[in-house]
Amino acid sequence: SALNDATQAVIAEARKQPEINPQQLFSPFSTSTPQFNYDLDRSKAKLLGLNLPDVFNTLQIYLGSLYVNDFNLFGRTFRVTIQADKDARAGAADISRLYVRNASGGMVPLSTLGKLVPFVGPETVPHYNNNASASINGGAAPGFSSGQAVAAMERAAATALPRDFGFEWTGITFQELKAGSIASVVFGLAIVFVFLILAMQYESWAMPFMVLLAVPLALFGAFVALLLRGMQIDVYSQIGFVMLIGLAAKNAILIVEFARRRREEGLSIVDAAMEAARLRLRPILMTAFAFILGVLPLMFATGAGAASRQSIGTTVFGGMVAATILSLVFVPVFYAVIEQLRERRGHDEPASQDNEPTAEPAFPPLAEAAE
Repeated sequence: SALNDATQAVIAEARKQPEINPQQLFSPFSTSTPQFNYDLDRSKAKLLGLNLPDVFNTLQIYLGSLYVNDFNLFGRTFRVTIQADKDARAGAADISRLYVRNASGGMVPLSTLGKLVPFVGPETVPHYNNNASASINGGAAPGFSSGQAVAAMERAAATALPRDFGFEWTGITFQELKAGSIASVVFGLAIVFVFLILAMQYESWAMPFMVLLAVPLALFGAFVALLLRGMQIDVYSQIGFVMLIGLAAKNAILIVEFARRRREEGLSIVDAAMEAARLRLRPILMTAFAFILGVLPLMFATGAGAASRQSIGTTVFGGMVAATILSLVFVPVFYAVIEQLRERRGHDEPASQDNEPTAEPAFPPLAEAAE
């Protein structure tokens, strides 16, 4: 059929794509299933006094099955289904032993009412969105992501399908494509919320930038860890990326907040940044390595669901290692650069000026003026 030809053409074209594993590519749709069609002589059946529904019910009961009803026993519900024993419906010749009772009570053999016509065709014809369809299953080749395999399959379908045929995704791939853009939105919203919370807490627009610049360092470590283990960026690693926003910001806050206090005490920007990195080294290492050691079991998880735990564990482990090491070097630099730009543009006066005495008012208080 045209549907089978189009399906096989897409599969043949998809096997040429290096992103798709040819061993996993198949379609359960087949038009070569051997079958029999019982050609019933309806006029003859009526002349013999047979009711056509009785004929069809007999065929269904003996060659297939028929649901009767349910009954309750021992607090459970059981279904009642009648069908013939498998030995009584093993071959086409078994239909000659089936009889149907007519209106006068006589038994009429089904072999005298029609004949069996062998043919080949699809066992079932599934429909998708009210259209006859055939499903194709496959997977990505080693070294390629599911997104690359999806793009390769779309190229194969666009090349091999005739004009009056189309294709759509279903199952896990459909959910992946539907949720693909949500991951970037969630990550962006997480960044925005962290920025706004920090801006509100410290009443500064520059402070959140100093902290959030540590997030790319953590993401870099997460990507490297996934690359070294040969793992793909899936939904679990994306969850790890969102977690790293808060984890990386925590280390940066320890440095930036301490440097800000030292700056308010009168130290220079560079000295405040260097002292903050030196004095906050131990707390950062203690909290970071406690967390890193805690996710090691996730990295090397086994058993059911191990792939998801390994993905999120590897992402968080690599991100925290990179954030811990690199933030001690780069966050003080970020603080010094942004703080100098802020003071140079006049957004904040140097903290050392806060302790200078204020000028006397030009006019005396109102009470003294009244005297």
